[in-house]
Amino acid sequence: MLSLVIFLPLLGAALLAVPRLGGRTAVWIWIATSAADLALVTIMWDGYTGGIGYETRLRWIPSVGAGYHVGVDGMSLPLIALTALLFLLCAVYSLKESRRPRSYAALFLFLQTVAQGLFAALDLLLFFVFFDLSIVGMYFVIAGWGHGERGRSALKFFLYTFLGSLALLLGLIGLYLGSHPRTFDMVDLTAAPPDAGGLVLLAIGIGLAVKTPTVPFHTWLPPAHTDAPAAGSAILAGILLKMGAYGFARIAMPMLPGAWQRYAWVVIVAGVVSVLYGALVALAQDNLKRLIAYTSVNHMGYIVLAFGAAGLAAGDARARELAVSGAVTQMVSHGLVTGALFLLAGVLWDRVGSYDIRRLGGIAGTAPRLTAMTVVAAFASLGLPGLSGFIAEFQIFTGVIGTGLVGAVVAAALSVAGILITAALMLRVLQKAFLGPPGELTVSDVRPYETAAVVPLLALSLAIGLAPRWLLDLIEPVSATIVSLVSR
Repeated sequence: MLSLVIFLPLLGAALLAVPRLGGRTAVWIWIATSAADLALVTIMWDGYTGGIGYETRLRWIPSVGAGYHVGVDGMSLPLIALTALLFLLCAVYSLKESRRPRSYAALFLFLQTVAQGLFAALDLLLFFVFFDLSIVGMYFVIAGWGHGERGRSALKFFLYTFLGSLALLLGLIGLYLGSHPRTFDMVDLTAAPPDAGGLVLLAIGIGLAVKTPTVPFHTWLPPAHTDAPAAGSAILAGILLKMGAYGFARIAMPMLPGAWQRYAWVVIVAGVVSVLYGALVALAQDNLKRLIAYTSVNHMGYIVLAFGAAGLAAGDARARELAVSGAVTQMVSHGLVTGALFLLAGVLWDRVGSYDIRRLGGIAGTAPRLTAMTVVAAFASLGLPGLSGFIAEFQIFTGVIGTGLVGAVVAAALSVAGILITAALMLRVLQKAFLGPPGELTVSDVRPYETAAVVPLLALSLAIGLAPRWLLDLIEPVSATIVSLVSR
């Protein structure tokens, strides 16, 4: 069933090659394919019983020990479910897309297969193939359907992230050469960590840090988000950024436990810098989309901080498990909340062709439903209790502080400032653009298909915030496993 989940969107993309297929029909095929895929993922979730589930292992390139090996566990299954949901809602949001809708839908279906394949991959070479293909797909989305300096932004995105993928490839080759017997299989490499050290971790770390993105490897992100179409930004932030964070937990931490422990403080510092830098630069933005892009740097910084804390072997093990659980929850929460924020920003572009906060004002008077959804998304982003962001960040901070190490406590205390700054910048946006006096531009309210695309994301954020047990029961066992592997 897992292989069907992975490749069903690609089959839908192939169906769009039928000649004389209408544009509106193409988007409905996209919606139907993504809905069927989400239904299959729901069945998988219901039938998952722990460990590596729905595993398939086939020979691919036996001469180098690489195979088609896929499966899911408590970390990959929530991300696959998030992917299926967000792509479906982006399809609904794109019902009115009029610019080459067949190609547009086919590219997103291709990206859905790539993303789900990466999260399911249990072979390093297979992981890398999906990792690289995601760059190609998003490049064409930005270059073909973006706005502003879309060509330049797409080129910067491609070159920067492709350079990161080359560094990642060198690191993966280092893992292969250090393994005995030599293999690219993740399960085998995790069971018997390769004889590799700091240089291999550096290569893998740079490749994944570019994708996450972590400061100072983040500079491709703001222009790519600003000039991408709304659905492209939602997928880029909600799904593709998670590939880097997921790679840290799936590859770097369990396969290089000694090196991860030695350089844990470097990872922690990188996380704290990303948290504070992302929040401070976001606070200075007048372009709403760039502001949201920099909050992604901030939120992904919390994940890096938690993963760094997991490498502090001298700290309390239960606290480190809690930090990792919070990091995985943050991946899901960020996908839901930031995906919603970018779709809402797309509504503004559709109405007035601008993201400039200085030109907006009094939106609450002309678009109350848009205002209500933006308020909920903003509060979820700043970690208000009752929403998913609070659950994730509470676990991260409790876990990092709970290690009992002075340096970790200081890092957590500094990172808390990021929440305060995020609160300030989100409230500034709400006050200036939505609750203040009327501005230069008048914004009309959301349409039914836009509401249908955003509300489920916010509802799930609320569900996780109020009753997170259904998600944490899935995540916590794999978090404990990751910490035990890192502590070897």
